[in-house]
Amino acid sequence: MMKSIRKTILDREVLSGTWLVLGSSLSTEIAGQAGFDWVLLDQEHGMGGFDHLLHDLQALGGTPATPIVRVAWNDPVLVKRVLDVGAAGVMFPYVNTAEEALLAAKSMRYPPQGIRGLTPLNRPGAFGCDFEQYFANANAEIITVVQIETEQAVQNAEAIARVEGVDALFIGPMDLSLGMGVFRQFEHPKYRDAKATVVNACRAAGKAAGILLLKPEQVAPTVAEGFTLIALGSDGGQLAAGMRQLAASFHGLKPQESDSQKPAQA
Repeated sequence: MMKSIRKTILDREVLSGTWLVLGSSLSTEIAGQAGFDWVLLDQEHGMGGFDHLLHDLQALGGTPATPIVRVAWNDPVLVKRVLDVGAAGVMFPYVNTAEEALLAAKSMRYPPQGIRGLTPLNRPGAFGCDFEQYFANANAEIITVVQIETEQAVQNAEAIARVEGVDALFIGPMDLSLGMGVFRQFEHPKYRDAKATVVNACRAAGKAAGILLLKPEQVAPTVAEGFTLIALGSDGGQLAAGMRQLAASFHGLKPQESDSQKPAQA
């Protein structure tokens, strides 16, 4: 059965998550067991393709974490595939208008509320055994997250947040700061104003504001700003940082190569 945190998201309770980009079911399982409320399986920039997604979702099945999948584009064909394999929610990149947000929301739901195609032989419906229950609850439980990654999206934040079926507006810090001409300047007034605009739009519409963070010390101030759907770091980032830390333990302990030991230059 599908694990849903949609009600908790709409109640704007703080929910902890992390990004999974390695396409490894083992790192996915480790993250799922770590204590996060949700995890993001990245099919836009992550290393794993759709063939890896099933294994990631199976790895999460025995953990408390709710799986949300970021699709590569706002495309109903991609959406129905990830929902049928067991995603509890979908994150849509690069949503700039209310019309694009409405397409995302409709892609998530069976008619008459949406345009999602139907098969009773899907994984969350136990391949037909529990499909009636899944079908009865899916439209109300599946999570729809749209990403705010451009100045246009910020300008349209109020209209996007008002779209029926959209549950959260999620800032992509890298793309948004890049598009605003203040790349990685996360304290720049222009970027901070954009964050406040998104938070205020979500509050007014009864939706959640989300964001990806890179440092643990950013969490508390970000919650104070009004963000509640928060992802911190990634499996790839943690692995890379951990390996560099291990390798650094040997710095200064190995003799430097002498000129005679260096390979000859051609």
